Amino acid sequence: MRTFSGLATTLCIACASPLAVTAQTTGQDSDIVFAEAMWTHMETRGLVGENTVHTLPYQGTQPHGALLETFYFTTTIEGEDGVLVIKRNYGPADVTPDDVLSDALSHLGSVTVMFRRPGYDPEHQDWFYAKYLHDGTLDTNADGVALAGAPARGMVGQDPGAGCVACHAEAAGGDYLFTTDAFGHD
Repeated sequence: MRTFSGLATTLCIACASPLAVTAQTTGQDSDIVFAEAMWTHMETRGLVGENTVHTLPYQGTQPHGALLETFYFTTTIEGEDGVLVIKRNYGPADVTPDDVLSDALSHLGSVTVMFRRPGYDPEHQDWFYAKYLHDGTLDTNADGVALAGAPARGMVGQDPGAGCVACHAEAAGGDYLFTTDAFGHD
């Protein structure tokens, strides 16, 4: 296990030209395909899976986990340049940072990811969201819809608890990120 201290680690990874798409809903075939490519991209770079890089976990909040690790990258996925935010969500409620650092995979509940895809969803800062289980499979909602794309896009301003977009629209700074304003908004 590779360990780094600090709340978050920022790295830049290669860039290429963007491919514009438009967010419609969540869990569409194209969302699932992109989310699978995103997992593979993260896995080949040691950002998810076994032998992944780690940082000191910090106190989390719902709906994520008791402890979290968050990483920020600039990267290219499937020809699209963007900011990639990876949040590892650990539990149970009484998990400690030492527990996570000594055996992260057994405490990992999920991995939630945001990737800013230029042209994807301009009304909501172009963020594509995905929630993976510890093994890289996409989590699903109560209706069995894969959590990839723009979950709760239609609930902004109505119910922040409805899903990713509705919640992150409440973040200060207008950038849909709660942990930093370093990446601004368009």
